Amino acid sequence: MRRALLAITGLAASTTALVVLKGAPGTSQAAQDRPVAEAPVVPGGSAAPEPTPGGVTPSARPGASAKPSASAVASRTPGARTSATTRATTAAPRTTTSAPKVTTRTVTGPVVSYKYGSLQVRITLSGSRIVDATGLGMPLDGQSGLRSDDVQARYSGSSGEVVAKQSANLSTVSGATYTSTAYKQSLQAALDKA
Repeated sequence: MRRALLAITGLAASTTALVVLKGAPGTSQAAQDRPVAEAPVVPGGSAAPEPTPGGVTPSARPGASAKPSASAVASRTPGARTSATTRATTAAPRTTTSAPKVTTRTVTGPVVSYKYGSLQVRITLSGSRIVDATGLGMPLDGQSGLRSDDVQARYSGSSGEVVAKQSANLSTVSGATYTSTAYKQSLQAALDKA
């Protein structure tokens, strides 16, 4: 009987202390300092308890005691601020920078004359990357036309060797040495201008 009386008296005293300390003037000011989004309110108008790092409130943990610990009571004394109110309540403004706009431009190399005619190379760049290359003014007829077709097929286009290697260091097309050399010269000059 004596134990039950002491337990009831202890529970009543701790509940009274909790109510008195929770209603202390210093704690209501701490709740007002917090942004609206961070100060949830429970029925009765007081701020809800802070969730713990694991996301579980102390009363929801299995085996947790409903009585406040000595450190919890000490941290809620009038005039003392809890650690939750000492942290910054507003985040630093975010600075966002938009990605630089990639410019697509076309650069044309000089006309290069060679044994079978003349040609020039036009490249398209996206930023500093070559995305397309084309031979212009290449011979169309006879053997020269066939050689030009071979060079165009190997070097030009968005899937050609120029785009793959991103330079004028291209392999020579067999049977079209003069055309390949003229193409590379015009290409190198276009790259130098770019």
